[in-house]
Amino acid sequence: MTLPTFQLRRNAFGRLEYQSADGEMHEGVLPVRAFPISEAGRGLSLVTADGHELVWIEHLSDVPAEPRALIEEELAGREFMPEIRKLASVSTFATPSTWKVETDRGPTSFTLRGEEDIRRLSPQTLLIADSHGIFYLVRDILSLDKHSRKLLDRFL
Repeated sequence: MTLPTFQLRRNAFGRLEYQSADGEMHEGVLPVRAFPISEAGRGLSLVTADGHELVWIEHLSDVPAEPRALIEEELAGREFMPEIRKLASVSTFATPSTWKVETDRGPTSFTLRGEEDIRRLSPQTLLIADSHGIFYLVRDILSLDKHSRKLLDRFL
């Protein structure tokens, strides 16, 4: 599938502007991944502020460097999802509980309101929502150390 010709730039207010090959302009364009966790580099749409799809991008690597950098920058701001590498401690095995963890972005702590805030995406992948709505990813439970798995098992 051939990628349609388009231009992408930031306006003076920091919002993305999309210009199609025929000159049609759209302000406030948002990149949206179809599979943000399992296939981050594949399947992406540029949509208007009201959700109308402007272009489908099968592979982000097919986009020229300059607009790809703008898309990646926008996604990074919208898709903040630290990946948990280690569970250091849990305040209590009842909820709400405070978790101290090490992530790919450094150490942090968060409050887990209830076990329902831990979602299994696949047999080995978890998505954990904290009390502020920030999502933390456990990409592979088996890659965690024994202590971390033991703490996590108490909530699963």
